[in-house]
Parts: sequence; C-alpha cells; structure tokens
Amino acid sequence: MPFFKKKHLVSSMRAKLTLSWLLIGAVLLISAVISVFEYKHMSSYVSDLIADDISSINVAQKLSDITAEYNLEVLAVIGDEDRSEIPNYDDSYFISHVDKLRSSVPTNAIQPLADSVLYNYSAYMLTSLELPDVLVSDFIDSRAWYFDRLQPRYRALSRSISLMLDEIQTDLRKNSEDFDHGFFRSIIPSIVSLEVGLLLILMLLFYVLAYYVNPLYKMLDSLNAYLDVDKRYNYEFDGDDQLSELNRCITEITAENQLQRRRIARLKNPATDEPEGNQP
Repeated sequence: MPFFKKKHLVSSMRAKLTLSWLLIGAVLLISAVISVFEYKHMSSYVSDLIADDISSINVAQKLSDITAEYNLEVLAVIGDEDRSEIPNYDDSYFISHVDKLRSSVPTNAIQPLADSVLYNYSAYMLTSLELPDVLVSDFIDSRAWYFDRLQPRYRALSRSISLMLDEIQTDLRKNSEDFDHGFFRSIIPSIVSLEVGLLLILMLLFYVLAYYVNPLYKMLDSLNAYLDVDKRYNYEFDGDDQLSELNRCITEITAENQLQRRRIARLKNPATDEPEGNQP
C-alpha cells in the first residue's frame, strides 16, 4: 500500500491557518481604515472651525485695537490746543469685519453680541462726530465732553467687543474639546478591533494547540511506543486535513511493518509459526 494516498481533502492545514490569519488581518485592516477615515473627516471639519475661531479672535482684537487707537487720538486732539485736525477712522472696515464675525462663528450667541457691537459703535461714532463743533465752541468744555459723553460710549463699545471676543474664545475652547473627543472617538474602532484581534489570536492559538500540536505530540508518543516496544500504533483522531491523512498513513505503514516482521520471524524460526488468523 502506498505511503500517501491521494484523496480529496475537505480543507487543508494551510488553508485553515491562512484563512485564520487573513481573518485577523482583515479585521485589523478594516478598523484601521475606519479610524483613518473618521479621524480625517473629524479633523478636517473641526480644524476648519478652529481656524475660523482663531481668525475671528484676531479680527475682534484688531477692531478693539483700532477703536482704542482712535479714542486716544481724539483725546490727544482735545488735550493739545495746537492740534485741530480730526482723526480719521475707517468706518467701512469696522462694519464689514463685524459682519464677517457674525457669519464666521456658527454659535448662536455671537449674533446678538455682534448686533450689540454695531449698536455701541454707532452710538460712539455718532458722538465722535461732535468733535469738530466741540473744538471750535467757546461754550463747551472739550475735556468734559470727552469724559462725560464720548468716554462712556467708548467703554460700552469696548465692553461689547470684549464680550464678543470672550464668546469666540469660548467657541474655540469648545471646538478644541470636540477635536480631542473626536480623536478618541476615531481610535475606538482601532481599540475594538485590537481586542477582537487579540481574541481571534487566542482562539487561533487554542485551535492550533487542540487540533495540531496536541495530536502531533500524541502521534509522536504512539510512534515512540511502536519503535521502542513494538507496540501497535493505534492513535486516532477526527480530522479532514493533511495531519489526519498523515496519521492514517503512519497507522497503515506501522501495521504493515509489524506484519512483515512477524512473517520474517516465522521464516527464520518455523517452530514458532502460527496461523496468520491467530495474529492480532
């Protein structure tokens, strides 16, 4: 009988192990793709919001600075009797940038704050238009006009800009926290897949030990018993792959070898000859 009989095997050892490792790899790969896609989507969206917030903070700070500078220039004109020129202020720049802040920051709280800034700005600029008449008037105390009329409106404008700036900074902190939360949310698929991968690896290890390593050890023990004491090789286990085929071949080879040894022994010593039907 040939050592290895060509038989159709339902599945091979190589196919089973390859399929197991491919399954683990597929789980890890899919989770990695999901994590990268989620992080990229979240990062792009939140990064744009953070960039808009930073730009809005710079714009609001710029509006505060140019307003403070204009207010100081008005004070300088009032304090210097030799100066009669009226400070210039870019009215369209201020209004256009407040409108930009209104649309660039998505939070609902920014719109009433922007309206408050425009209202206080209008009141301040309307009062500042009195400056030419104040400078030429003999009845109006310019310093009293500045501190009693213009300065309170400047403080209201400055306070409204500060409130709007605080709201933008609050939105920036919120978006930064969302970015952190989104980062951890994006790595959850990787964590889950890692746990699933480890579980699959443990299951694969158990499978290899139970269905391949342990049978190999038992096959080796039975084969050693056959070689050492001529004990019949009789290990059997269920299987449909090359290992079970190998075990069947070893069983057949050792059985044929034992039969041949007994035949040779009977030929050398006819007195001990027994009918083959009485052989175990």
